[in-house]
Amino acid sequence: MYNVKSMKAEEFISHEEILDTLAYAEANKDNLALVDEIIAKAELRQGLSHRDASVLLACEDAERIAKIYALAEQIKKDFYGNRIVMFAPLYLSNYCINGCTYCPYHAKNKHIARKKLTQEEVRAEVIALQDMGHKRLALEAGEDPVNNPLEYILECIKTIYSIKHKNGAIRRVNVNIAATTVEDYRKLKEAGIGTYILFQETYHKESYEALHPTGPKHNYAYHTEAMDRAMEGGIDDVGLGVLFGLERYKYEFAGLLMHAEHLEAVHGVGPHTISVPRIKHADDIDPNAFANGIDDETFAKLVALIRIAVPYTGMIVSTRESQAVREKVLRLGISQISGGSRTSVGGYTEADRPTDTEQFDVSDQRTLDEVVHWLMDLGYIPSFCTACYRAGRTGDRFMELCKSKQIQNCCHPNALMTLKEYLVDYASEETRAIGEKLIEAELLNIPKENVRAVCADHLKKIEEGIRDFRF
Repeated sequence: MYNVKSMKAEEFISHEEILDTLAYAEANKDNLALVDEIIAKAELRQGLSHRDASVLLACEDAERIAKIYALAEQIKKDFYGNRIVMFAPLYLSNYCINGCTYCPYHAKNKHIARKKLTQEEVRAEVIALQDMGHKRLALEAGEDPVNNPLEYILECIKTIYSIKHKNGAIRRVNVNIAATTVEDYRKLKEAGIGTYILFQETYHKESYEALHPTGPKHNYAYHTEAMDRAMEGGIDDVGLGVLFGLERYKYEFAGLLMHAEHLEAVHGVGPHTISVPRIKHADDIDPNAFANGIDDETFAKLVALIRIAVPYTGMIVSTRESQAVREKVLRLGISQISGGSRTSVGGYTEADRPTDTEQFDVSDQRTLDEVVHWLMDLGYIPSFCTACYRAGRTGDRFMELCKSKQIQNCCHPNALMTLKEYLVDYASEETRAIGEKLIEAELLNIPKENVRAVCADHLKKIEEGIRDFRF
């Protein structure tokens, strides 16, 4: 039987349970009475089990799919409002000793340019990101204990937090590095990281081992159990994700939800974020070589169903996806996006925008200002807020507020204030004009009069150059 409280990867991500789930979903995909019952359960905003959610994923009835999309949109609004959190990746090093067959950083790729940022180069990259207006970064690095030891990552984090340039400051550093030890996770926590992110790539063990033929990442159990070690090390905000296209998407969907259920059952805290990357073209990587690619409509359905199955989680889509795709999935559940991203080492400062160290091709090439303008045109509030992390609202404290839908009382005013910062310091005239109108309208949506007055006062202070960095 499936044991959600087990700490062993092959038990909490049970291959047999996933196969049984997929068979159950296939057998019941046309059972519209059951589908309606599951949708009604989802309407309670308490989430869905991997088995129930898999039935909805298998269902092809157009009327029910429309209901699922509408529900996902409403749940997104209920939990996260119209805020979209902004971030950017920062690639520190593409040295890697793993043999991942879907990643150009794999050890056997001899023609990719290998690069590792010095601390001065880190500083230059961060200043470039600050000059765009970014406040939140996601650090990326290949796995290489010689070139990229944990000490190097910790030094980079210290450098990043130390840089105050003009009105710029990075207030939250999330980290996406290889699975490591409890002791190392404690060190990352002590360094002040936000979320620890690690993509599973695929939950199918046999496929996982074939896709990672060499290097430490080959160890399926060590990789899959990383979040348990991270939480044991004190990191209570963790981010899950799979690389859609490596395996059958229905299998991955069930495995992803089972992982979320496991974290909730064992640690009392589910994933802070879930990312939904799809395999993309990169140096010596052809996505067509992988037989499990998914089309845009299937991708949208996955996003909607993750949103209703795990309503509290933040959902992330990167510049892997085009503007059109991002626009569709924003409505269906996405709450965080990157903007102005570079996926190459040194990509923010080198004038020729190098592509020879890119991890994947960027589909959305727009600047951060263009992305911010676009979001506001769509009625969203681009948020640069990091207050929860710095105020200690992480892990179960964040989840308690989020699940009760009270997090908006914190996030809505802070989103407006950080948007105001961006508009004053970095925005083009056109972007600032639309942003000022949006803020004026959104002030009316803050429920309590005294909170609205305080928010308006802070907005005025930002305009006058007074910053207290509480948001």
